[in-house]
Amino acid sequence: MVDVGRYQRCRDAVVDCCSSVILGKQEQISLLFTCFLCGGHVLLEDTPGTGKTMLLRTFAAATGGSFRRIQFTPDLLPSDLTGIHFFNQKTSDFSFRPGPLFANVVLADELNRATPRTQSALLEVMEEHQISVDGTSYPVPEPFLVMATQNPLESYGTFPLPDAQVDRFFMRLSLGYPTREEEERILRGGPATELLAKVHRVISEEDAAYLRRAYREVRMTEEVCGYLLDIVEATRQEQAAVTPVSVRGTRALYAAAQVTALFAGRDYAVPEDVKYVAPYVLLHRIAAGADAGSGRAEKFLADLLAGVQVPLEGKV
Repeated sequence: MVDVGRYQRCRDAVVDCCSSVILGKQEQISLLFTCFLCGGHVLLEDTPGTGKTMLLRTFAAATGGSFRRIQFTPDLLPSDLTGIHFFNQKTSDFSFRPGPLFANVVLADELNRATPRTQSALLEVMEEHQISVDGTSYPVPEPFLVMATQNPLESYGTFPLPDAQVDRFFMRLSLGYPTREEEERILRGGPATELLAKVHRVISEEDAAYLRRAYREVRMTEEVCGYLLDIVEATRQEQAAVTPVSVRGTRALYAAAQVTALFAGRDYAVPEDVKYVAPYVLLHRIAAGADAGSGRAEKFLADLLAGVQVPLEGKV
């Protein structure tokens, strides 16, 4: 039987640790931890200066993983990410020099500023957790998480992400601005780098391995699974309005609901778990392409969730 208390203790430890640096973002940290446990990646769309880099640095420290940040620019090459084979004069043979993608937690900052060729270098590693260079495949460290950022306010000099790449992100999140009280605490709290230096690992390798595996034991009844599938099916019946949710998206929604149930203290999922994570898991998928910033997808998903019939409590 899955250890529900272990999930809650580890979630609380990670959230509390990260909240000592990033104030007022407990929900976003918990959702980031959900992605981490499910082996997914995060698309973070927000304005500059809201703490995206510091959030991921803190999260990497709290989970004990290595961290690398990549600033994407139009002149960045795929080999700058993956690494290269070079001739080693000491061994008189070619050796592989790993790129910055070989880390547990990778921040792909302003991903849409790189050319499509460079963006595509992430496709394999995000899906298969390996990188192929010159016909040889190299596994990346586990656990592995990519968080890519986009600036929603500025589109000059950017290359929109293709729908196939957007679909590889488990969730889309946004930090937003802090409240007045939180911003005052930030001002009085000193430099974030000093706070980050005090962050230590709060979950062990054994905890991380267990949490990333055992959530699959969470029970989901036929009725709750049917509710989840009804939501997905509804996105496929409005071809002209939104992009239909893929099977990858369905699997992500299922896994996210399982972890959400564990965080709530249950070893079984209920419709509220599915409904809570649906906007984070589905919105960037159905809003892909030209409608990504129009707001039409947000209204569509809100109306959809309000219209899909929720199973009766006695049948859950």
